[in-house]
Amino acid sequence: MAEIFWWVIFPYVTLAIMIFGSIYRFAYRQMTWVAPSTEFFEKKRWLRIGSPLFHYGLLFAFIGHLMMLIPMKFYYWVGIPDHLYHLFAIVAGGMAGLMVVAGAVILLIRKMVIDRVRVHATFADFFSVISLIIVAGIGVYITLIYNTTVEAYEYRGTIGPWFRSLFAFRPQYELMTGVPFIFQLHVITAFALFASIPFTRLVHLYSAPIHYLNRPYQQYRSRSAYKRKGI
Repeated sequence: MAEIFWWVIFPYVTLAIMIFGSIYRFAYRQMTWVAPSTEFFEKKRWLRIGSPLFHYGLLFAFIGHLMMLIPMKFYYWVGIPDHLYHLFAIVAGGMAGLMVVAGAVILLIRKMVIDRVRVHATFADFFSVISLIIVAGIGVYITLIYNTTVEAYEYRGTIGPWFRSLFAFRPQYELMTGVPFIFQLHVITAFALFASIPFTRLVHLYSAPIHYLNRPYQQYRSRSAYKRKGI
């Protein structure tokens, strides 16, 4: 029963919460859909470094996980051998994971040490950032340490097919029974994070604000500046 719960019931429940919770929030609380800007409170040091690291790292990590879900036969068909795939996964995936962790840590510190940011931060803000650090941190450990020093585990033959089977509504939970615990923990924490999306500012990820990364910083001027100009 434990295997069925973790690899069948739990994923479907968390995905259902993510999907229907997000629909409800968009329909009835649309004003809270986007993450409000905190540049007014601080943007010169922490935000300027942490935000690009976090957002770009998250984008690259998402692409990397999509590549993991592609059947192994496709890579063989296009002529990509296993060692080349895993080398790319270690280098690119490790870099993306480190970017997410570093960016999230910087943003967390910013929320804690900048008084004006901390006052406007909610429990959900801290929860989402800390959860992302945990999930991404486990992923970094798997990519850079476990796969290089403990065991080069071929997750494309177990986790990948299992994840695809969920979307086919024919969950092959038995594929996850022999997966190393650290991989199982990464999957479980990731699904738990998915369930929290409708209740945090992570919901704005659906809007895919890619242009945000390259847009110019918003300019704010204090009233004293206008008074000096006689306005």
